[in-house]
Amino acid sequence: MASKCAGPKTSWPELNGVEGSIAKATIEKENPNVHVILVWPVMEAASSDLDCTRVLVILDYHGHVVGTPKVG
Repeated sequence: MASKCAGPKTSWPELNGVEGSIAKATIEKENPNVHVILVWPVMEAASSDLDCTRVLVILDYHGHVVGTPKVG
């Protein structure tokens, strides 16, 4: 399903497996319209509300990105 959020970039599949702080910096550089929230380790803190100014980056127990970070 396509995101209803528009922007210079809305998805970062290339960051899967990257260290969290590097992923955060990359996302904020590539889309300055969003803020990044690092979610440690894969927990149910994700909101189902659509927010086009947010990117939730889910991390594993080692601090690496799990899945594809997306705006929303």
